[in-house]
Amino acid sequence: MKIDKREKYFTGLTRNTFLLALTSLFADISSEMLYPVLPVFLTQTLHASGGIVGLIEGIAVATQNLVQGFSGWLSDKWQKRKGIALFGYALSAVAKPFTGLAAAWPWVLGTRFFDRMGSAVRSAPRDALIAASAGEKNRGKAFGLEGVGDNLGAFIGPLIAVMILFLFQLKIRAVFYLTIIPGILSVIMILLVKEKKSHAKSKSKIDLHLRNFPLPYWKYLLVIALFGIGNSSNAFLILQTKDLGFSLESTILIYAAFNLVAALISYPAGNLSDKLGRKNVLLVSFLIYLITYIGFATIKNLWLIAASFGLYGLYQGIFRSVGKAMATDFIPQHLRASGIGWYATTLGLTGLAASIIAGQLWDKVGHTAVFIYGAVFGLFGIVLLITLIPGRKRKNEVT
Repeated sequence: MKIDKREKYFTGLTRNTFLLALTSLFADISSEMLYPVLPVFLTQTLHASGGIVGLIEGIAVATQNLVQGFSGWLSDKWQKRKGIALFGYALSAVAKPFTGLAAAWPWVLGTRFFDRMGSAVRSAPRDALIAASAGEKNRGKAFGLEGVGDNLGAFIGPLIAVMILFLFQLKIRAVFYLTIIPGILSVIMILLVKEKKSHAKSKSKIDLHLRNFPLPYWKYLLVIALFGIGNSSNAFLILQTKDLGFSLESTILIYAAFNLVAALISYPAGNLSDKLGRKNVLLVSFLIYLITYIGFATIKNLWLIAASFGLYGLYQGIFRSVGKAMATDFIPQHLRASGIGWYATTLGLTGLAASIIAGQLWDKVGHTAVFIYGAVFGLFGIVLLITLIPGRKRKNEVT
């Protein structure tokens, strides 16, 4: 009976689903090996200022957010998913190791730009491949499994970087060079994916499909945008955790645990959304976000803060898998890459705005203000999700 239950739990998933999850796993290992050591490399090795670090990350985030929607549109226009995603994964895999050759910060700006460009190019067509890898009844599972790979990679990547630096006692540049290994593995995984030929033809012109999306999709983007304008970078959670008294090592471990929780919840959340409806599960993630931000605004106890960070991992895992799956429910198959691309762009641009606002609040008002601000917009998002979005996704799903 146990074997039958396990088989049923993974029913509806295909070989492509697992390959795409592995693709995200290796790509995120590569990215998260680099991410936690990059600021140290810039400030201590290249002697760049904090302003330069902010400039580089700001350009990287802006590049990633702005390109995703255009990548999705192009994928739908050509009805080619795998080729565009493959180019994106290859570009990121090649760009990261060149960071280790930098003698000054402009070189890092260039490699970071091409790395995030690759990430932006691949995201929407990859998500369209995920949506096509399982039937509509199992789409939540498919995105949930990819979320497991992505968040698990975010957990493993920093640990590998720590091993390279402290266990093997290698130079910090070695971390950048070695990102090529998981990067190449991600390219191999996407190469093994088999894309089905689509007979649908997109009539896209310069409008980038914006007029082709149905009203329920725009309502959903409105909910995501209002919620996202308060959802600032996780860096503020990390800074608050450290400022309250945790050591740097403990803070990194708490951050790693957060990513592990997100990885563990992603697939069950996607599975539940297939059974209970996306709205119900997404609403749970919004509520968890609200509770977490209220906690970070009011709690001073170290262990409760650590527990709150772990709780936030539940939000991260649920939202990442169910949010994208729900976006695909409102759009026809031949426009899914565009729809997911503009969904990601909305999330990214509102997140960028939220981080800029949070930075000003952090410096000029106080640390608590960042989390009160986020909690207020989290509450707005909950209200809009309840009032604007229908309860059961199959009634609104477009195929």
